[in-house]
Amino acid sequence: MTKHPTPAPARTDENTPPTPPPLGAVGMLRWAWRQLTSMRTALFLLLLLAIAAVPGSLFPQRPANPSIVTQYIKNRPDYGPVLDALQLFDVYSSAWFSAIYILLFISLIGCVVPRARAHYKAMRSHPPRTPKRLSRLPEYGTLELPADAGIPAATAIADAAAVLKKRGYRVQVRDEEKALPSLGAERGFLKEAGNLVFHTSLIGVLICLAIGGLFGFRGQKILIEGDTFVNTLVGYDNFAPGTNFQSSWLEPFTITLDTFAVRFDRESSRQFGQPIDFTAQLRTRDAADAAQEPRTLKVNDPVYFGEVGVFLVGNGYAPVITVRDGNGETAFSGPVVAIPNDGVYTSTVVVKVPDARPAQLGFVGFFLPSAIKNDEGVAYSFDPDPLNPQLNLNSYYGDLGLDTGVPQNVYNLDVKGLTQLNGRELPAKGITLAPGGTYTLPEGKGSISFDGLKRYIGVDIRSTPGQTGVLVFSLMAVAGLMASLYVNRRRVWVRAGTHDDGRTMVEFGLLARGEDHRLAAEATTIRELLVGQWQLQEESRGV
Repeated sequence: MTKHPTPAPARTDENTPPTPPPLGAVGMLRWAWRQLTSMRTALFLLLLLAIAAVPGSLFPQRPANPSIVTQYIKNRPDYGPVLDALQLFDVYSSAWFSAIYILLFISLIGCVVPRARAHYKAMRSHPPRTPKRLSRLPEYGTLELPADAGIPAATAIADAAAVLKKRGYRVQVRDEEKALPSLGAERGFLKEAGNLVFHTSLIGVLICLAIGGLFGFRGQKILIEGDTFVNTLVGYDNFAPGTNFQSSWLEPFTITLDTFAVRFDRESSRQFGQPIDFTAQLRTRDAADAAQEPRTLKVNDPVYFGEVGVFLVGNGYAPVITVRDGNGETAFSGPVVAIPNDGVYTSTVVVKVPDARPAQLGFVGFFLPSAIKNDEGVAYSFDPDPLNPQLNLNSYYGDLGLDTGVPQNVYNLDVKGLTQLNGRELPAKGITLAPGGTYTLPEGKGSISFDGLKRYIGVDIRSTPGQTGVLVFSLMAVAGLMASLYVNRRRVWVRAGTHDDGRTMVEFGLLARGEDHRLAAEATTIRELLVGQWQLQEESRGV
């Protein structure tokens, strides 16, 4: 049978770059996984997560205060709905923030697991073999043991091993039976261990944050002096549960606000009138049948019920108002929350009286703790303390729109479709009331009186089941980072040989993995320890 020669491959142009083979579906997946689980990608995703959290501080967030978000969108009809569509008012639960969060979680796991395996193998492996030429190492030195010392090469290596072990090195003695025995030593595994602890702790922080988001909750409540809050869903002004939170998990506690006091600066000329201290005196019950317990709530000093924390986040004044309708009946009576607008507690007041007859009544204006008039006759507050409390209101009547079933902001009065009764530009002028004062509305619509003044607090009530874990893992991350930054990976080799005249020559060399500015100091320390071990004289120390 005739064998035909194998045809030579077709020659290609030398300038034509080689064409790589196609990856295929499996190859693409493998390539994507390697890219995702690289340390560079993990760091990039961590930076991207920090950048993605920035809009959460630039725009009001719906879970914290939905009414402010609604008003923000309403005041900016041109771009407010666009921001809402981009989920910039729900940053931390948005699809894009969650995607970055999950990718970072997967990337960190993909980085840590292979590195942990490699580190485990490195810790169990022997130090590298002794180089033939130790003099080429960055740090090198020799010692001469005189013949009368009676220290052979094997004994010198054993002594050096003992010194290095005390120094924290992992030592392996080699070639004990040969003419030139040596040893290899290694230390600094804590550096890579710290690096792994740091990244593992980041994973732990992410898991704990996810637990808090899944099983925790956050709610807000305004408490006026004398009010009692019961920890039920209907008791909250705003409630944002976690994804898997169950209302049956709410702790059955109650809070009663007895008094709230604010202490203002009265000594410093530069910060006169600035608040110094906020103190809320509470009476609490941990359960329905538990005895009341007096407790104090302050800024940065929350009150806890198990894992549920109550935080003081706001405060203001609540004028006590009574409104009588045109029939002489009491249509509204009680404190009204006034929203502060500045540092002297100039506050917006809105009163809606849907039960008034023959027409519903609405009032909008402002409350001044310490009222005074300027040269133009305009009233303003000069101090945050209630030295001269005053209500300044405009009144309206008509359909308030509360019977349509459409939710409204209780701190905003839509005057469209209402008829104004009082105002600065109307003949009846505006309503100005001091405590104890009463004003009769025009056209026989009723009256309004300013009966007294109370304070209120805004509290943030939240349960974050994973917060202890976040603290623990954060401390571990800091400890791991410190270890990875300040611990150096070093290797030491020592070789000894005995001359025919009985002298023993010892040479040693040091090498660092990575940049180590303290390697020279370590070489000096090891040299001094060896000199002390053999009690060498100055002239016998070598070079």
